[in-house]
Amino acid sequence: MSLCLAPPIEPALARGNTELPVGERWRYEPKYDGFRALAFVDGAELYLQSRGLKPLRRYFPELVFPAGRCVLDGEIVIDSGPDAVVQDFDALQNRLHPAESRVRMLAQQTPARFVAFDLLEHDGEVLMERPFLERRQRLAAVLAAVGTPAPTGVFLTALSADPADCEPWLAAGEGVVAKLADAPYAPGKRTAMVKVKRIRTIDCVVMGYRTGIEPGTVGSLILGLYDDVGRLIPVGHSSGIKPADKKGLLARLAPYESGDTGHGDPSRWASERDLEWVGLRPELVVEVRYDHVSGGRIRHGTKILAWREDKAPRECRLDQMD
Repeated sequence: MSLCLAPPIEPALARGNTELPVGERWRYEPKYDGFRALAFVDGAELYLQSRGLKPLRRYFPELVFPAGRCVLDGEIVIDSGPDAVVQDFDALQNRLHPAESRVRMLAQQTPARFVAFDLLEHDGEVLMERPFLERRQRLAAVLAAVGTPAPTGVFLTALSADPADCEPWLAAGEGVVAKLADAPYAPGKRTAMVKVKRIRTIDCVVMGYRTGIEPGTVGSLILGLYDDVGRLIPVGHSSGIKPADKKGLLARLAPYESGDTGHGDPSRWASERDLEWVGLRPELVVEVRYDHVSGGRIRHGTKILAWREDKAPRECRLDQMD
C-alpha cells in the first residue's frame, strides 16, 4: 500500500463514565455492539485491522469501501433488526470461522456493515493532528461522494451536539460515545472520548454460587430466569462482590444450599476458570445491572444492586431481557 499510515495502529479509546459530559466542546454518537476496526483503503487494496491489531478482512468479504486512498476508524456490526439500533453480536462472533466457504455463506445470510466515525488519512494527507470536528466533516464528504446510504456497506454514524438526542441511544441502544470536538486523534489513549453505557437492570433467581479464592468466601453468584414452560435457565453470573461482603454472603447463602453442584458457566466468555458451583434452592431473588446479552445470556458479569425479598422467584422470567 502507498498510504502514509500503515497498520498496525492502535485505535483511540474511550474512558467509561456514568453520565454524559455536557458543554460546547462535546459531540455525541451512538455506541455500537460490534468489532472496532480500522480500514486502510488504497484503491482496490483493503486491509481491515481489529482493535487487537489483527487482520479481519477475510471474515467480511462483503464489505467494499469507497474507491480512493484513506484510513477510516469505525465499527463492524450486524444489525438485529431493520431499525439498526440493536446489533447481533452472536452473528458477528460466528463470522470468525476458519472455513472460507462458511464465511462466504454467512456473508450472504447475515451481511455486516462498517459504521465509520473517524478519518485518519485522506488522499495522502494525515489528519490525526486535526480537530475531531474537522476530521468528521472530511469523513462525511468522502462518504457522500458514494451516495447515501452508501451502496458499499459503509455508513456514516449519527452525530449530534445536543445531549437530548442521546436519549434513544441510552434507552434502546448500547449507549453513547462523547467526543471532544477540538481534540486530535490519540491512538491507544483515553483522552478525548467518554463512553456512557445503557443502564439495564433485571431481577434474577440465585441458582448457586461459586466459591472465592479466599477460603470461606463467595466469588460470584449464578443467576437464572424461568422460561415459558417453567424451567429455570442459567443466564449469567455476578461479579465485583466487595471483599467485605464475601464472607457475610456465604453465611446468608448457606441455609439455601440444595446439596447439588453445577459445573460450567452460563457465559462462554469465562471458559478457562474453575467453573464448579454450589447449587441453591431457587428461593432468593437479586436485582442486578448488566451491559450486554448474547444468545439469551448475559455476556459479562453483572453488578449486584439489591436483594429482592418482595419478589417471587417465579416472576423472574426470560422475557425481561427482550
